[in-house]
Amino acid sequence: MIAPLREFVGAFGRLLDGRPDEARILREGGALLRTLVARDDWLPEAFAEPDPARYQQFLLHADSTERFSVVSFVWGPGQATPVHDHTVWGLIGMLRGAEYSQAYAIDDAGRAQPQGAPVRLDPGQVEAVSPTVGDLHRVHNAHADRASISIHVYGANIGAVRRHTYPAEGGRKPFVSGYSNTLLPNLWDRSEELRQTPAA
Repeated sequence: MIAPLREFVGAFGRLLDGRPDEARILREGGALLRTLVARDDWLPEAFAEPDPARYQQFLLHADSTERFSVVSFVWGPGQATPVHDHTVWGLIGMLRGAEYSQAYAIDDAGRAQPQGAPVRLDPGQVEAVSPTVGDLHRVHNAHADRASISIHVYGANIGAVRRHTYPAEGGRKPFVSGYSNTLLPNLWDRSEELRQTPAA
């Protein structure tokens, strides 16, 4: 059932081959991600498991030249991120459950302050982040009694990007997120579907 992810990765790579500007990446890439998260039957269980201690970021695919990466973000009940940035463009598509994203901006005293109302993402919905359209936010699982899962696409190998969190007292702290997994899903084993298709 991994075929939808394989098709998404191929289509996203072809989009980037055309060297689009960020606006087109967010628009057309967002449409591709919306198609991927419109169905919830392809994510392997190993990349959908919450951890009771903290949210999980599972790498699903990294482009060979690190132009983009795809991760599943798995939230346990009530789990939340600190206020953080990304430094690259990103697309977030809700697969299962729901999450809230609260935008922030830095005030004159150097503290991160909430901007506007939190945005709720439900299954099938997609949101964008970037230094151009808004890059600071805090995200939390909308559910206190069950896990939620979102699929993220970033314009880099996001687990190896130097980013920042923004403590309540002001300033920023560097961090590199890394990943929760050491093994990747095998997108490229198409042997079973070939066995089921008659030879020409």
